[in-house]
Amino acid sequence: MPAPHTPQPPLTVRTFTQRLSATPRGARLALTQLHAWGIPHGSRASGAVAVIVAELAANAVTHGRVPGRDFELRLSLPTGSIRIEVSDTRAETWPPKPGDVRPSCPLDEHGRGLVLVEALADRWEVVDRETAPGKTLRAEVDLPGWLSLNGAGPPA
Repeated sequence: MPAPHTPQPPLTVRTFTQRLSATPRGARLALTQLHAWGIPHGSRASGAVAVIVAELAANAVTHGRVPGRDFELRLSLPTGSIRIEVSDTRAETWPPKPGDVRPSCPLDEHGRGLVLVEALADRWEVVDRETAPGKTLRAEVDLPGWLSLNGAGPPA
């Protein structure tokens, strides 16, 4: 006789969205949210996300700012990773694509942000903003043990 089917609880994708004024304070909010989701401060994933959020937020403030408009930070936990999305309202300036980022010279004061994103993110891309105008920089950091976030405790 076959075993009865046990229904599985639905998988919930957790999302955090925050509209920010044009100041780079999103990294602190992101770390607080990750901790609330069970991703501990000081973990590899938490550290990578903090740097990526800080760099993308700084880029949005520096290069994507349109006076009177905010940028948006969105974090989500899709299957197996943490997704970071930073959207700004400037449509006419686009950063280089993944793989096209060139390291800056050692004495340059700027130009390291996307180098860090490329080094720390498992995947990243630049896409049109869902609510035009503008663009979204989307990065993902793989999260080993992500299934434990739905139950038993922090990821491995």
